[in-house]
Amino acid sequence: MTRLAHDRYCDEIAHQVGLFRSVVTSGAELSGTVPTCPDWSLEDLARHLGGALRWVEVIVRTRAREEVPEERVPGFAGPQARGDAAALDAWLARSGEQVVAALREAGPDTGVWSWAGVPNSGFWARRVTHEITVHRADAALAAGLPYTVAPEVAADAIDEWLQIVEYVQRTEPDDVVGELRGRGGSIHLHATDTGPRLEAEWLVELTEDGVSWRRGHEKATVALRGPLTSVLLAFYRRLPLDAPEVEVLGERKLLEFWLERATFG
Repeated sequence: MTRLAHDRYCDEIAHQVGLFRSVVTSGAELSGTVPTCPDWSLEDLARHLGGALRWVEVIVRTRAREEVPEERVPGFAGPQARGDAAALDAWLARSGEQVVAALREAGPDTGVWSWAGVPNSGFWARRVTHEITVHRADAALAAGLPYTVAPEVAADAIDEWLQIVEYVQRTEPDDVVGELRGRGGSIHLHATDTGPRLEAEWLVELTEDGVSWRRGHEKATVALRGPLTSVLLAFYRRLPLDAPEVEVLGERKLLEFWLERATFG
């Protein structure tokens, strides 16, 4: 599928960091549990995200050819004191500025290490965009705040997720995602609010050769329908299938089987 332009990813990273920071400074309880990441507090989530941004910045800026250990990333852990929203906000702001600057300077085609078989800076621009997009949903849900995302970004996030599942299935034969191979059946994702301006429908097939997918409107064993943002969140396991925002038609157990096994590895 056609990816977004490199500059669009960079712009979106800056935008998403700003939106995430607004959650941190909204007065939400930083020590409160994130329902969709129950092992983390909101502050833990913010520190995870900021550390990831700084890690990617080092990889791209130094043109790393192998994975960079966290201890070699300046400021990776974030502010020393916990519970200080202002310090956390300033650290996140700087983290975002640094990674966007590194990605803009590198452009999309600079060779750097990555973990998904796409060894260039363009991989990281896309990955960081969707890392923030989904984790901002986690933060908004934890804080009880509304969440929206641009349709083209949401659609690309689903594309990338499917490509990651494909990659893990090819390269990690012992991963739980391998259980999708040969399961049979198909899944249709159908965004109901985009219209002809954006093809936001997908068919995912679970074949003997592995997962395959394409965009399009086709009948399937099970369908997940709803507004694009809701479909994105349900497919990333951020929204339960019983939520009123989405509708499941057909063999629900197949969709549940997928959601339990489709992982990063």
